[in-house]
Amino acid sequence: MVLQYKLKSKTRWKDYHGKDTLEFPTDKYDFRLLNEAKTKILADKGPYEEVMKRFRQIEFFKHRR
Repeated sequence: MVLQYKLKSKTRWKDYHGKDTLEFPTDKYDFRLLNEAKTKILADKGPYEEVMKRFRQIEFFKHRR
């Protein structure tokens, strides 16, 4: 999965490599979650907490047996 971010005022998405790459607090950005091939949106544009909640849900069910 690929986590991407952009400033709310911008249009271009960038890959997210950790909070140290951000200039501002996370509430100034939009985040989204894509599959590895970047062909499907797994979690649409939203705040960091919501997207990470969806990320954890997917990881939990992916490794559940």
